[in-house]
Amino acid sequence: MGRFSLLILAAVIFTSGHTESTAEPETNISNVTIAAKATSSIPVEVISGASIETQSSFAIFFIICVLFVSIILVYLLIKFHFHYLPESIGIVFLGAIIGALFQLLNYFELADFQQEEMLSPTIFFLVMLPPIIFESGYSLHKGNFFANLGSICTYAVFGTAVSAITIGSGLFVLGMADVVYPFTLRESLGFGALISAVDPVATLAIFQSIDVHPTLYMLVFGESVLNDAVAIVMCDSILNFDDSTSTAAAIGIGVGSFLLKFTVSALIGVVFALALAVILKYVHLNRVPSLEFCTVGLFAYGPYFLADGLNYSGIMAILASGIVMSHYAHFNLSPVTQITVQQTFRTFAFLAESCVFAYLGMAIFSFSHSFRPAFVIWTLILCLVGRAINIFPISIVVNKFREHQIDFKKQFIMWFSGLRGAIAFALAIHLPFPNEKRRVIVSTTLVIVLFSILFFGGSTMPLMNLLQNIDSTPAAAPTTPPSTRSYPRVMTIVTVR
Repeated sequence: MGRFSLLILAAVIFTSGHTESTAEPETNISNVTIAAKATSSIPVEVISGASIETQSSFAIFFIICVLFVSIILVYLLIKFHFHYLPESIGIVFLGAIIGALFQLLNYFELADFQQEEMLSPTIFFLVMLPPIIFESGYSLHKGNFFANLGSICTYAVFGTAVSAITIGSGLFVLGMADVVYPFTLRESLGFGALISAVDPVATLAIFQSIDVHPTLYMLVFGESVLNDAVAIVMCDSILNFDDSTSTAAAIGIGVGSFLLKFTVSALIGVVFALALAVILKYVHLNRVPSLEFCTVGLFAYGPYFLADGLNYSGIMAILASGIVMSHYAHFNLSPVTQITVQQTFRTFAFLAESCVFAYLGMAIFSFSHSFRPAFVIWTLILCLVGRAINIFPISIVVNKFREHQIDFKKQFIMWFSGLRGAIAFALAIHLPFPNEKRRVIVSTTLVIVLFSILFFGGSTMPLMNLLQNIDSTPAAAPTTPPSTRSYPRVMTIVTVR
C-alpha cells in the first residue's frame, strides 16, 4: 500500500508539470487512434507519446529521489535532536539547493529540468492538500479540541477576516498613494485573504520536542487547521466579486457566500463520515481488512472531491470528515485496519508535505519573479499588524467566556507562531490576475512564506527558552495531543484517543 500511494502521488505530481503539453493535438488519444487506423506506418503521435512516457518516467524518478533525500534529512535531524532547525525548514533548504543546481545545469545547457521544478496549484489542491488536512482532523485530540472549540473558531473565522481586511485595505490605500505597487480593492482583499493562511508546521514540530501546555498547543494547531479552510473559502469568495458591485453589497454577498460554503462543506464531510460509521457497523467488512481499508480511503477522499466539484470547500469537507470519522467510525474498524489507516494517512501527509516544502525551496530559482521591495516590506508589516489585531483583542473577548484564561505569554506565542506556508503560496500561483500582477503576488508571497518559516519558525525554540516561565505540563498520552503535522511522529503508532 505504501508503494502504491507513493507511485500515485508521484505520477499525478508529474502530470501537473505537463499541463501545457496536454493541450497539444499530438497527445490527444483520439487523434492517435484515428492516425493509427489511417495508415499502417507508425504514427508521429505514437512516437511523441513514447517520448512523453520517457520524460514521465524520469520525472517520477526525480520525485522519488527528492522524497528519499527528504526522509534521510528528517531522520538525521531527529537522530541528533537538532531542534533549532525544524524539519520543514531543512526540506526547504534542500529544495533550494536542488533548484540552484538545476539552474546551473540549465545555464550551461547541460540539462533542462524546468518541467520537473514546477508545482501545479491544481495538483497541490487535488493531490497534496487532502491527505494533509484529513490526517490533521483524524489525529486531533478530540477532548482538547472541543474544549477549546469556541476560542479556536473565533480566532480562525473572525481573526482571519480581521487579518485579511487589515492587510488588503492597507495595501489598497498604500497603492492609491503610490507607495506600493497598486492593486484594485478586490485584488488587494483577495491577496490579504490568501496571505492570512496560517501554516505553523515548523512551530508545531518544535512544540512536540518541549513541554508545552496542551491548551496552547491545541489553540495554535486548531486555529491553523481551521484557518487554512477559512482563508481558502474567503479568498475564493472575494475573487468572485464583481468590481461594479457596491461595497456594502459586495460585503453582504461575500459573507453570505462564505457562510454557505463553510456550512454546506462541513455538512458534506459529516454525512460521509456518519455514513461510513453506519456501514462499518452493520456491514462486517472487518472480516476482510483490505476491503475495509479501501472503503475508509474512498469515504475519506470522497467529500473533498464532491465538495470541490460542487464549487464548495473541499478542505472544509475533508477536515470535518476526518474529525467525525475518527470519533464515530474509527472504533468500528478492526484493530489491524485502525493501525493501517493511521499510519497510511500519516505517510500520505508526510510525502505531501515533503513535496510541497521541497518545491517551495525550488521555487526560489524556478519562477520568473517580479520583486517590488516596498510592496514586500509593507506586506510583511501589515501581516504582523493583522496577526496582532487577530490575537490580542480577540483574546480579551474569548477570555471573558473561558474558565482557563489565555495569558499574555500564550497570546504572544500564538502571534509569533502565525507562519505563512505552502497554502498561501499555492493560492498565489492560482490567482486569476494579469501576468505582471500575478508575478508580483507570487514573488511577494514566496518572500513572506520563506521569511516567516526561516525567521519565526527557526527562532521559536530560543523564544520558548526565553519564556520558560510559561505554564507547561509534562507530556502525557491521554492529554497531550498526538502529533498531526510533525515529521518525528510519522512512523509512530498512536491508538489512544
